[in-house]
Amino acid sequence: MRFAICGVGHIGRRHAVLVARRAGAQLVALVDVDAALRNGLAAEFPGVPFFASLEEFLAVGPPADVLTVATPNGLHARQAVAGLRHGLHVVVEKPLALAAANARAILAAAQQAGRRVFGVMQNRYSPPAAWLKELVAAGRLGDVYLVQLSCFWNRDDRYYQPGGWRGTQALDGGPLFTQFSHFVDLLYWVFGDVANLAARFRNFNHQATTEFEDSGLVTFDLVRGGSGTLSYSTAVWDRNLESSLTVVAACGALKIGGQYLDKIEYCHVQDYALPALPPTNPANDYGLYQGSAANHGHVIDDVVETLHRGGGTTKAPDGLKVVEIIERIYALR
Repeated sequence: MRFAICGVGHIGRRHAVLVARRAGAQLVALVDVDAALRNGLAAEFPGVPFFASLEEFLAVGPPADVLTVATPNGLHARQAVAGLRHGLHVVVEKPLALAAANARAILAAAQQAGRRVFGVMQNRYSPPAAWLKELVAAGRLGDVYLVQLSCFWNRDDRYYQPGGWRGTQALDGGPLFTQFSHFVDLLYWVFGDVANLAARFRNFNHQATTEFEDSGLVTFDLVRGGSGTLSYSTAVWDRNLESSLTVVAACGALKIGGQYLDKIEYCHVQDYALPALPPTNPANDYGLYQGSAANHGHVIDDVVETLHRGGGTTKAPDGLKVVEIIERIYALR
């Protein structure tokens, strides 16, 4: 399965490394507007051609099966549609788009081209998240009363660099898109859609570096029953604090915590013993800051196996739903 990677920053390079290592996958092209990357990438990925634009790759590049879009958020939709119209399957880093209309355009282009779209929803591969999904789906918790999702991270001047795309409304879109969309995906994946949204937003310490809030408090009802809160911030000093999910239900309560939803901190459920779970992957480490659990290898496995055999975990319509939910929250800003 031949992959071309469009956008070779931190995440795009990680995709490239994992594709190059995986049996059954081949890295055939790297695309980035930053020409300064060319020599370093040539040394790291010998023989893999570099292109200065997606248009150049699509015009003269080698044959490929899959285009991975790992560019700034605001470019995802246009580049994904271009790849699909060129006859490529497409992997889109989170978020799928910055507007639901653009996400729908991606799905429509995939349908017209007869190609697949994969959204990167890495939290679904975390053992505690998969355990929670199974527990809720089996009805072991009974009626869900309250769900509390807390995401408290550090993103300071080491992350928001002057002149970059991060922090801009057009290309970044806000913390719910760039930092926390995969936590919104987890909420939707496990508990379903939300309604009756209300929210408050503050920008505590990013006035000079971002065009949007650094913190938010969101309340909602679950369509299936119960209510919830989403509290998030990128204003934590120096390093990430936690990402946690607490559930209070008729037949028990639980909390998944740690910096990246990597630990089950509490589980007391009627007639149930917590099983031993596989270890969670460590966080993506970007040197001066960290991201969520490094599950991109599972994403690439899913793409290769799906295109060979069908099925798949990273459903693009779910990516659309996440964009819709975030768009509805941000409509309250």
